Amino acid sequence: MSAAPQPPRIERRPVVTHHHGHERTDDYEWLRAKDDPAVMAHLEAENDYTQARTAHLAELRQAIFEEIKGRTLETDLSVPTRVRGYWYYGRSFEGRQYGASCRTPVTDPDDWTPPRPAEDARPDQPALPGEEVLLDLDALAEGHEFFSLGGSSVSPDDRLLAYAVDVVGDERYTVRVKDLATGEHLADELTGVLGGVTWGGTPDHFYYTTIDESWRPDKVWRHRLGTAQGDDELVFHEPDARYFVGVGRTRSRRYVMIAASSKTTSEYHYLDAADAGASPVCFATREDGVEYSLEHARIAGEDRFLVLHNASGPEFELATAPTEPTARDGWGPLLPHDPGVRLEDVDAYATHLVVSQRSGGLPQVRILVLGDDAPAGVADDRLVEFPSELATVGAGSNPSFEQPTVRVGMTSMAEPSSVHDYDLRTGELTLLKRAPVLGGYDASDYEEHRLWAKAPDGVRVPISLVVRRDARASGDPVPLHLYGYGAYETSIDPYFAVGRLSLLDRGAAFAIAHVRGGGEMGRNWYDDGKLEHKQHTFDDFIACARHLVETGWTTPDVLVAEGASAGGLLVGAVANQAPEAFGGIVAGVPFVDALTTMLDASLPLTVPEYDEWGNPSDDPEAYARIAGYAPYENVADLPYPPILAETSLNDTRVLYVEPAKWVARLRERAPRADVLLRTEMAAGHGGVSGRYRAWHDRAFTLAWILDRMGLASA
Repeated sequence: MSAAPQPPRIERRPVVTHHHGHERTDDYEWLRAKDDPAVMAHLEAENDYTQARTAHLAELRQAIFEEIKGRTLETDLSVPTRVRGYWYYGRSFEGRQYGASCRTPVTDPDDWTPPRPAEDARPDQPALPGEEVLLDLDALAEGHEFFSLGGSSVSPDDRLLAYAVDVVGDERYTVRVKDLATGEHLADELTGVLGGVTWGGTPDHFYYTTIDESWRPDKVWRHRLGTAQGDDELVFHEPDARYFVGVGRTRSRRYVMIAASSKTTSEYHYLDAADAGASPVCFATREDGVEYSLEHARIAGEDRFLVLHNASGPEFELATAPTEPTARDGWGPLLPHDPGVRLEDVDAYATHLVVSQRSGGLPQVRILVLGDDAPAGVADDRLVEFPSELATVGAGSNPSFEQPTVRVGMTSMAEPSSVHDYDLRTGELTLLKRAPVLGGYDASDYEEHRLWAKAPDGVRVPISLVVRRDARASGDPVPLHLYGYGAYETSIDPYFAVGRLSLLDRGAAFAIAHVRGGGEMGRNWYDDGKLEHKQHTFDDFIACARHLVETGWTTPDVLVAEGASAGGLLVGAVANQAPEAFGGIVAGVPFVDALTTMLDASLPLTVPEYDEWGNPSDDPEAYARIAGYAPYENVADLPYPPILAETSLNDTRVLYVEPAKWVARLRERAPRADVLLRTEMAAGHGGVSGRYRAWHDRAFTLAWILDRMGLASA
């Protein structure tokens, strides 16, 4: 009988620091030295240990992979989207990791009904007459362990395609330009770009963003085709380390917009899209605590800027202003602040505005129909409604300013995502496509619920839950997978996932805890879960877990928590604060060494994050607060449930060293803890690339979760 595998031994190399009168000893900071062979050897040893400890799940992992694959229509097409004289769509093919982006000419300029591509077209056959393959992503990815398309954009004359690729996982992209008539690439090649590019109003120039040494997007450049990157013009530079910079073009194609935003303050500059030499003009100078965004619209025959801002209240107001620099007292309300409705975004079209908003904890799509003779230029104000109680609704791909319909997407925890066109004249929704789920999937076999837990301070916290009807037929508790995030005002709304069916069909339930720090219940929900209120995030998650137990949905021994990134901090913190509440914890790319990161202003994203977490270097209260909940700081000899930590070597957002240190300290200070570390050696913050690799990756995690639930053999 072979001996049980043992976790890797790791050397302790104490580093002592002092902050605000506190002495802090860190034995594992040396793991940050990515180029040190000893660090790589340790990560490989941890991977070997994890593989050995989970070897008994190999068949289950393969079975889950086959289930995901078997439920997915591998050869598929997206619904075409119209931009000027072409319909654009994506194709995927059985047996290929990546798909292809395609287009076909518009045959009737007055018809906005998307054509239906041939569902059974082979890879070597066109799915629509006149099909052009713009990018074959499998060909671009050949020879690379990792591949990500950062963005692609067609020039205003439809002849050129600029696209960005990352083949490492560090989100530093290379941009190339393809002549769509010849298929050849231009000599232009730009490196170190963040994401994609924004074309100007003419096809001879575009704009792009680069990052500084701390991975903060801080510069916007203008590139003229046919010139070297070294000759590019710096259009905008943001020196304040709290601010991120982004660039885009209005849907009307009139303006290029440059946004400089911190967590609490924003400022917009605009320039004429058609002028390749234009300098940016500031619309309204930044005011601390005032956030706004800018969009161009034509209302009642006038060119106007739409200003979505929080100067009138935390849930935002939609205002209009002249298309020139305008101080806040010149913004006239179009949709005044409503404390029960969080306005999140607005998109302008020739005949209507589309407002993305939230109410009652769920997203909504609101349409303002424009009319020249109507009061304030708005002839009608309506919501796009779906019957599902837990419907997640959002504006889809609507790139054309002139389009007379609104593309809308919908999903829920039981209903696969669907794409609809909304007719502004009749108010009718036309289903264009529902994501196929093979294998006889029937949404009616599952039931969805909105539950409410009570936090220690009396606040009601929503929970979204899905389970097979037959799994709860007896009324007995079932194993349950509880997911949470709770930061940056990011909303984790109800959504469908094919991989989740491998849990549900084995008798487990899945739930999302919509904890404070997220944006599900509006801006106040976010504010009440950050900085000095961060403990509410953890209290809410624990309250949700206990509510699910107390109401008979599950029991602690088969309740498995999962969170990623800032959600990894969440589950790491609750592991310290309520280890008895869970039977297992999955921490993906987890922000578990928050104090070390926030003390080092040279690390990626630290300074811009001060408004989210606080500045522990300068503020003793922030130091004490973060030290009080950071998972790494609070590891003790506690009865931790089994923990699986997953990370990526090339992640630039949450460095691999955080979970590596956390696992080492857990083993040191809680010798009874069962902790595994899995590091993807060719991946970034979003994990591995390629759909088959991603399915294998998720199958690994799901198999571990099922094992913790006692369902590995189900």
